[in-house]
Amino acid sequence: MKSQFLFGLVLLVSPFSFSQIVINELDCDTSQTIDTVVDNIDKHEFLELLSETPNFPLDGYVVVFFNGSISGGNTSYFTIDLDGYTTDINGLFLIGNNAVSPLPQYIISDNTIQNGPDAVAIYQANDIDFPDTTLATINNLVDVLMYDTNDADDTDMINIFNQDPRFASLQQISEGPANNMNSIQRDSSDGSYFVGSPTPRQLNDGSGIVLNGITISFTQTQYNEGDVFDITFTTEQNVSEDLNFNFSLANGGFNTSDYTGTNTVIIPNGQKSAVTTITLVDDTLDEGDEVLKLVISTIPSQYLLLNNNLKIRIVDNDFVVAAWGTPVTPTYGVVPSTQPTGYYDSLDGLSGANLEQALQNIIAEEGVVRAQTYADIIDILEAADQNPANSNQVWQVYVEEGRPKLDYQTTSNNIGTWNREHTFPRSRGGFNSIDLDDMRDGKEVFWNTNADSLRHGNSDAHALRASYGPENSIRNNQFYGPGEYVGPSGTLGSFKGDVARSVLYMQIRYNGLQVVNGYPDGLTGQFGDLATLLEWHRNDPPDDYEMRRNNVVYTWQFNRNPFIDEPELVEYLWGTHVGDIWSQSLSLSDNYETQIKVFPNPSHDGFYLKGIQNKTVLDLYSIDGRKIKSFKVYQDTYIDYSLSAGMYLLKITSDGLSSIKKIVIE
Repeated sequence: MKSQFLFGLVLLVSPFSFSQIVINELDCDTSQTIDTVVDNIDKHEFLELLSETPNFPLDGYVVVFFNGSISGGNTSYFTIDLDGYTTDINGLFLIGNNAVSPLPQYIISDNTIQNGPDAVAIYQANDIDFPDTTLATINNLVDVLMYDTNDADDTDMINIFNQDPRFASLQQISEGPANNMNSIQRDSSDGSYFVGSPTPRQLNDGSGIVLNGITISFTQTQYNEGDVFDITFTTEQNVSEDLNFNFSLANGGFNTSDYTGTNTVIIPNGQKSAVTTITLVDDTLDEGDEVLKLVISTIPSQYLLLNNNLKIRIVDNDFVVAAWGTPVTPTYGVVPSTQPTGYYDSLDGLSGANLEQALQNIIAEEGVVRAQTYADIIDILEAADQNPANSNQVWQVYVEEGRPKLDYQTTSNNIGTWNREHTFPRSRGGFNSIDLDDMRDGKEVFWNTNADSLRHGNSDAHALRASYGPENSIRNNQFYGPGEYVGPSGTLGSFKGDVARSVLYMQIRYNGLQVVNGYPDGLTGQFGDLATLLEWHRNDPPDDYEMRRNNVVYTWQFNRNPFIDEPELVEYLWGTHVGDIWSQSLSLSDNYETQIKVFPNPSHDGFYLKGIQNKTVLDLYSIDGRKIKSFKVYQDTYIDYSLSAGMYLLKITSDGLSSIKKIVIE
């Protein structure tokens, strides 16, 4: 804003005549440099309207945005009803993103305004007159601006608006190349348009009353329960009388029980700032991380807000730590399967194609299995991929670390966020979203589905994982295997068995998908590398984290990933037992397992096994799934392989039954 304060009302007088309200300025594509970093996310877009008289009521007007692309067909994609709004003392009304400064009088979501070749128009009409995909029209037209970002002219849309004699010479105005720092502005002298630096909430010729801007600031964007912090309110100019206003912090579950402090601000006459102190209540409730939203709703007309609707994250220190481990610190046998009794009984005695078909009949049973929307996946992942070490976080596949659930990606910027990762990529499988997939409507609203419902592979939670946004982009649609995607360097690879079982599940669940050896690039429905996935499955057996995940997804979809419940099935369908007759595996009997003692544990070198009663096979694995040694014993024994410090897994097998114990070497 300008530093000079002008007194008195400057009349909006010009040598031309215009409608009571016109399009004054448009910024359809933004790129701003903030703290030396160029931000190319479209969150500084705006449309500014100008009325012939100040404080003009906008009742009866609507703003309509039209998509001039080939797919858009010159039809509407966004409509704003202006009933109840008025222009300001300079005749301006600003529509824009919350990050625009000064703050718009009407807030729209980031990346809403498309950047051409498109049009925006004002009509004397109702918003219901312009449902989405309404063809551009001159009926009740008040003003129109056609614009682009160095795109070819949309002659079809120009011809539509040329039918109005007032716009017979209408031209399409370019704001500049993509991610420009310009706006398109109306020249007050003749009504034409020029391109210049954006001037939201200011008249384009520099005239008008300069309003005193108010800035809200605080030192951090994240605090912990129990913290105390200051909020500072600063005006651009000293106030000429006491400035009083209120603000709120409520947002979602965050309310007045979560903090103490005054919500009233007074900037004394002759001064330009005031500070209020907020104390966050440190309770014992596990409410999850929350976000307070600072909102000033009303200020005197001679002021304007330079920012507002500011969010601060409040980290809850009452998170829950689960009894089971993360994928990099796995536990086994803590989380039982919630599969119904007899869930896999129909598989017994089958082999080959018959076994595969029987398995599909279970996990794709029409009338039982449910399909949810792609938006519902967010809720499912927040529960299924919850970090065992912190209930307020999700566990991110590939990068092997937790991230707050609140950090879900909502814009095109994926830095510092998590999102939804398809282990079987959509482009490989041939399944994509539809409009209804954008509805987050909960468990009890679902689609009927069956083995031929390949589209539902887009939102099958057994094949989707919480993933760090940038890593998801790196993985893209690569296959799994050497030369393709094997995960970030320096990680333990704890995800490998999980994603292998996820991909193999997809072949059984949906007709039209197949997991094959090699990398069948360009063949929709095929995915590889099977040999790699089999190796990953064998070396990284299902743990408690994966079993709990299976249980959570089952509550939504009413089907399970069988390769978590019955991991040996993989060998009967793709591996060493193809063609053999299947019978359900059993666990090592509780009586026998409790008799086998491993001590000392933790140990500084080797360890003893006591309670061995008959022939027993011992398989020792590193935590990343590499088999170190396999041997048979017939009696109590001592194991010493000069193991380095770390965690190991010992698989104990006797009479065809098996169990896994965790070993720690210090």
